Amino acid sequence: MDSALQTVKSRRAVPCSELAPKVRRVVVILSGSRGGSSLFKEALAQHPRIASLDGELEPLLALSGNGFNHNSASDEIEQVANAAELASSILDEISFASTEFLDTHCLLRKWRNRLLLQFPSHFANPDVYDRLQLSLRAALSQFDQGDRRSEAELQRLILSTVFSEQPWRISYYDGHTNPSDQCQRFFDEALKIEEPPFVAPALRRRPLAPAEVGDAVFLFKSPSDAYRIGMYEQLFPNAEVTYIHLTRGFAQSVNGLMDGWLYPLGFFSHDLSSIGCELAIPGYSDIVPFGRRWWKFDMPPNWRKFIDSRLEDVCLNQWRSVHEAVLRSGVCSLRVAFEDFVAAPASTLRRVTDHLGLPTIVLPGALPVRMATEPPRSRRWQKRGPLLTDLGRRPEVREMMELLGYSMEPDGWL
Repeated sequence: MDSALQTVKSRRAVPCSELAPKVRRVVVILSGSRGGSSLFKEALAQHPRIASLDGELEPLLALSGNGFNHNSASDEIEQVANAAELASSILDEISFASTEFLDTHCLLRKWRNRLLLQFPSHFANPDVYDRLQLSLRAALSQFDQGDRRSEAELQRLILSTVFSEQPWRISYYDGHTNPSDQCQRFFDEALKIEEPPFVAPALRRRPLAPAEVGDAVFLFKSPSDAYRIGMYEQLFPNAEVTYIHLTRGFAQSVNGLMDGWLYPLGFFSHDLSSIGCELAIPGYSDIVPFGRRWWKFDMPPNWRKFIDSRLEDVCLNQWRSVHEAVLRSGVCSLRVAFEDFVAAPASTLRRVTDHLGLPTIVLPGALPVRMATEPPRSRRWQKRGPLLTDLGRRPEVREMMELLGYSMEPDGWL
């Protein structure tokens, strides 16, 4: 194992848990990248019975020796490696929504452990790591339970304190991007564990107590989970696993994927230089400085067939491959269109909670913006209108859209 990765694991000091067999209910959202799963998961995670991670499972997979360049040549995982270690990491991090701050000790550990995943090479230096702990203590001493500042304001305070000498690092965090940094830099870390845009750890969460494990509903989402059907059954052998298929039309998804591939501050999933592979994707590799080294978003099993395809074909394959894998698996008991969720979040969530046998939840306010490369707006796909309309003429696109219940009339593509 890479020495930096081992250092991260040692400093995180995650205890071995024996609670995995006691988990009784797991819900997995299966969705394509840029399919709205971050927002959908965050809304569901407000439910008092639902426990979730702050982000996705991907960094914990890497730490436990799972995924690409570990026990797989893509994002597909058939047999989980080190299942007990991975389950322990999940149980260590998973939590419930709360209106109260975590206590200072828990917040310090939570932020330290998350930051180690985000800049592992940077914090590998012992002096830098010591300064991290001191700066976290200093930042956390600046607020208490009575603080009325928003979550985003307090997260920004912590990040600004930790990175006071390197404020440019804050631009890699979801919701904290400085627009000027998009033109000045790109993600270029020697070791990647968590994929940017990074998750700033939530402050108002409640840890899962051992006595709650059997009654809690564990919620997970990652686009790559479509290629890992059966993984959660291996991690939690006594749990009932419910899969929800979250869909989004091809034009909106492909447009978002193309934006993300060109975005300099995020969605860097796999460093292909580690396996001696170089990309030659027209519209990507010839445009951005990271375009020959970095694969972005989920990595389908057939990814090697697209290392020299045009960017729109790479993105279209990502959209189609995920939904094809979900449909082929036959595991989903509920399908939800992201377009319906955006148009009517309350009724869509009620449909989901009814399906899960949970009480209805009331969202506290407007849905937040998550993992965006630019401000959301209706019909954003139209900036690539001719290209996407042309892609829509392909038989395989029309077939998948029909299977997912979408019209091929562009007026309906929101």
